Amino acid sequence: MADNELPVDQVATMDLNDDAVQRHQFSDRVLIKSILTRPDGGAGLAGRQVRVGGWVKTGREQGKGSFAFLEVNDGSCPANLQVIVDKDVADLGQLVPTGTCVYVEGMLKNPPEGTKQKIELRVQKVVDVGMVDPAKYPIPKTKLTLEFLRDRIPFRPRTNTIAAVARIRNALAYATHTFLQKQGFLYIHTPIITTSDCEGAGEMFQVTTLISDADKLEKELIKNPPPSEADIEAAKLVIKEKGEAVAKLKSDKAGREAISASVTELTKAKENLAKLEERSKLKPGIPQKDGKIDYTQDFFARQAFLTVSGQLQVETYACAVSNVYTFGPTFRAEHSHTSRHLAEFWMVEPEMAFSDLKDDMNCAEAYVKFMCDWLLDHCFDDMEFMAKNYDKSCINRLRMVASTPFERITYTEAVELLEVAVKEGKHFENKVEWGIDLASEHERYLTEVKFQKPVIVYNYPKGIKAFYMRLNDDLKTVAAMDVLVPKVTCFFKKFQALDWLLYFIFF
Repeated sequence: MADNELPVDQVATMDLNDDAVQRHQFSDRVLIKSILTRPDGGAGLAGRQVRVGGWVKTGREQGKGSFAFLEVNDGSCPANLQVIVDKDVADLGQLVPTGTCVYVEGMLKNPPEGTKQKIELRVQKVVDVGMVDPAKYPIPKTKLTLEFLRDRIPFRPRTNTIAAVARIRNALAYATHTFLQKQGFLYIHTPIITTSDCEGAGEMFQVTTLISDADKLEKELIKNPPPSEADIEAAKLVIKEKGEAVAKLKSDKAGREAISASVTELTKAKENLAKLEERSKLKPGIPQKDGKIDYTQDFFARQAFLTVSGQLQVETYACAVSNVYTFGPTFRAEHSHTSRHLAEFWMVEPEMAFSDLKDDMNCAEAYVKFMCDWLLDHCFDDMEFMAKNYDKSCINRLRMVASTPFERITYTEAVELLEVAVKEGKHFENKVEWGIDLASEHERYLTEVKFQKPVIVYNYPKGIKAFYMRLNDDLKTVAAMDVLVPKVTCFFKKFQALDWLLYFIFF
């Protein structure tokens, strides 16, 4: 172990209130997060020698070009570390452009009084620099729209928004595994490519090699056209001639070697004819049989799709090892291009054996609160960024959800409350009556107006839920539930399945 490295257990449990520098376990550099997120903002590390790597957010030369200020970010946290470089250390013109990658070594020092920084880095050595052309770098220092970033995919993670989203998603994924593992759930990897349509709606992305195979065949046939009937007839004539030659040699009682050589030529002629006949059957386009696509020619010899859910596979494990979950990407080919419909998203699907709908609701509520607490404890800086730039109430909403008992009402009670609201003058775009699938406006009324907190709606009409949900004793409703959250509406969809297993989705 190098002198500047710490054992893994010490890195994980290190108290940042002391004056030690927390170096990365597998690198000689110090994460900016470990400097700036200390309770003292890093001031207690003054006088420490460190190496820092990151990308220049902003840079400017000062003192008539005698030194430069760099705002450097390495992605470990939203905050930037102020880095000061003298002209004697490096070519300042190479360092100041936005987007420049720098790896520098220097001493942490307290800045002059009156500045907002608690600590800054005085560079003594530039270890490495990745220069950029300011005229071509596509991410300016100005505020950018998400639409602008769609066409600049490689550089999106360098923006504050996408970096914050990445850290938040990372925290939520880690928290999901942490919560479920602590509750004794077993993580099951279910396939991404499947032949099962779990939802039964047919809105699936198909996985096939037929199209690419057909494209390759078409190009190959253009380059090397299939044999004509004349080619095949000529090959048959060769076989006839070779056969007659063999027969004549045998009738003339020729030597064994001569007959063997002639038979070999006949065999080759037959093999050539077989290849020509097989090649003559090749047709451009996707193979068909009885007027339908012949999927037996496909890679899996049957239709295959990107999964819409790992539920079917993970349920088999629940019937053997009790509480399990799957967590991975799922895909929906819904032709609804809105912010509420994603073609690809990650979904967590736990299954609990020997549990009922009440247990399901308890698990869902505990999970949601755990996730909210986790964000507040581990991603507060990123959530502050989101509150400042996108949703001013997001932090207060997280606190409210984490600390407030969820209201629980049946679907029938929810409809009755909506009907009362209509009678009192509330206007909904979607009609309110028993049997409808609650629209977003209905869910928002319940969470934001009526109860002003998360609401769990359960026991839905069987006609609007999937066939595999457990039918209740009234024979009209099924043991299904949704968790509704203010400003978010439907946060979970869950049900008690026919085999008394439980399932939920995190959007």
